[in-house]
Amino acid sequence: MAKKTLRIGMIGYRFMGKAHSNGWRQASRFFPLAADLDMHTICGRDPDGVAAAAQELGWRNSATDWTTVVENPEIDVIDITTPNDTHAEIAIAAAKNGKHVLCEKPLALTVEQCREMLNAANQSGIVHMVCHNYRRIPAVAHAKKMIDDGMIGDLFHYRARYAQDWIVDPDFPLVWRLQKNVSGSGAHGDINAHIIDLGRYLVGEFSEICGLMHTFIKYRPLEDSTGKSDGLGAAGSKEMGEVTVDDTAMLIGRFDNGTLANLESTRFALGRKNHITLEVNGSLGSLYFDFEDMNRLKFFDNTLPEDRQGFSDILVTQPGGAHPYVGQWWPPGHIIGYEHTFVHTLADFVSAVAKGTPVQPTFEDGLKNQRVLAAVEESAVNREWVKV
Repeated sequence: MAKKTLRIGMIGYRFMGKAHSNGWRQASRFFPLAADLDMHTICGRDPDGVAAAAQELGWRNSATDWTTVVENPEIDVIDITTPNDTHAEIAIAAAKNGKHVLCEKPLALTVEQCREMLNAANQSGIVHMVCHNYRRIPAVAHAKKMIDDGMIGDLFHYRARYAQDWIVDPDFPLVWRLQKNVSGSGAHGDINAHIIDLGRYLVGEFSEICGLMHTFIKYRPLEDSTGKSDGLGAAGSKEMGEVTVDDTAMLIGRFDNGTLANLESTRFALGRKNHITLEVNGSLGSLYFDFEDMNRLKFFDNTLPEDRQGFSDILVTQPGGAHPYVGQWWPPGHIIGYEHTFVHTLADFVSAVAKGTPVQPTFEDGLKNQRVLAAVEESAVNREWVKV
């Protein structure tokens, strides 16, 4: 029997649009998907830019009005890679039109928007997913399995840091990621959201937090309207504008199961381009992950005799089901990279759509993440502990 064909419409075509497009192209080449994929239409506001992106990234059609894409009866799936302030409107419209939805993180600007998106998705019966691609790093997925299998015992600590340095220069312009009305928050919603989600994935739900947020550079040159920007780079003009988001966000807190949390996100760590580290400590051992060495997971096993203890490297490249996802790629020891996390995400999403089953992280996860993000902001403003 012929497989169903899923026709994809993607809104947005710059940084995340490129990453998602590569995922759509590669998923069926490496994973035994339950449906064929048709990269039907890519959408963006600039006619020339989106037409060029369609040709470069492998899409059959381009469009400049996202409503025509979500209302197109030929399209089955809407993939949202646009700035954060558009997520809710597009996703709700897509759900009402019966489209399955994959949406970039953070799910929306506010808890209320996330709730509206979840309600619309549930009412339509669609498959919905937030693109937290780091869950599908093989080493992180393997850490989840080891924790669930009790390999490190009862959990004590979850510590995470996400550090970048791309806005340290005070002459870096006021791109959309530095404007609260478009992005919702700065480093907090952009990168802290990832390690919050990974904490929920690996450990459980947050119960209470205490947060700190800070903006180091309060005013920046306005973005040159004649230049091109993907949100991570642009040219500045001579006029200045106010930065209305955080440059760094930190939190300490507690999970429902009693595990303690310590998280830091910053865009002001010189030398760190996309640095993510995670450590989980338990009664029987510890796990440590560094994204700059993403094919390895470090494991301290306290059940070994003292003369054999120490952090060991688990090279997460064994095929045959020993490690998640890598069996679809290369022979043992041949590493994979950042782009593969999107392929894994899309492969799981397509499988769920074909079967009509949920796939994590769902919009409900997006809502729960947003509650933590909001609690950190509330705590930072009021300088007090906040229950999630």
